[in-house]
Amino acid sequence: MPDSRTKRSISGYTKRFIRKGTMLNLLYLPALILFIVFIFYPFLKGIQISFTNWNGYNQDYKWVGFRNYARLANDPDIGKIIRNTVIYGVGSSIFQNIIGLLYALYLNMNIRIRGLVRTIIYLPVIISSLIMGYIWYFFFQYQGGAINDILLLFQDKPVNLLGDPNINVWIITFVNTYQYLGIAMVLFLAGLQTIPKDYYEAATIDGAGPFSRFAHVTWPLLAPAFTVSMVLNLIGGLKLFDVIAALTNSGPGYASASLSTLIYLLYFGREDAGYAATVGILMFVMISAVSMISLIFLRRREVSA
Repeated sequence: MPDSRTKRSISGYTKRFIRKGTMLNLLYLPALILFIVFIFYPFLKGIQISFTNWNGYNQDYKWVGFRNYARLANDPDIGKIIRNTVIYGVGSSIFQNIIGLLYALYLNMNIRIRGLVRTIIYLPVIISSLIMGYIWYFFFQYQGGAINDILLLFQDKPVNLLGDPNINVWIITFVNTYQYLGIAMVLFLAGLQTIPKDYYEAATIDGAGPFSRFAHVTWPLLAPAFTVSMVLNLIGGLKLFDVIAALTNSGPGYASASLSTLIYLLYFGREDAGYAATVGILMFVMISAVSMISLIFLRRREVSA
């Protein structure tokens, strides 16, 4: 049985532990308030607006029930817009991770210009997406674009690259990939530098070549970095807006629109805030579902690796 001194010591330790826990909970309070005010409450408000015919400006509106959701299900353009959104999200993530991994493998070698190359590749990340879109617009535009100026040396007419629905979606995907592949590169480079060199030496002694070392040592141990990079780039691509607005403004028609740009056009262009909120709910559900499924699948790969 503990004596009275031991009991007092345990009691004092318990009180200090509870006091520290209370202080930590109070430190969470500002972040919790910001989350409620700027994220949770607007989300609930968006759900409420999706059941109305509000135009975004007038204070008078009425409840329309599930009419906006029925309209969404029957919208002839929504399938194409969802397809574009998936291409921007999944396509950009695949290209960003492949190219970012190649750059990381190159920069992980002992080269003199490693710092310079890393800076050049990461530099587009810190530029505004809208500015980046306008920069590339001067390359792809129909009249006076740099690419068409080159093509006119070999043919008579310029090519309307941004006006072709079969091309402009992939141009937007390319620009988004170019801008944010530096994030994947940095994450993979950090992962590569945590892999012990002893593993490579042991694999080399066992007779493993470069491809075998990558497949059985590098790639499995990069699983955590790949998970973070894939999910971050996937979320960023699925909510892509700025580059689309700068390059095509969702045109021609809705040929290059994403769910983000559709919300913008509905709210400010057609003053249809109720339907825009409904599309926003669809976008939230889509991004949440894709992100959670991807995260669960990639986490399982980490465990198996």
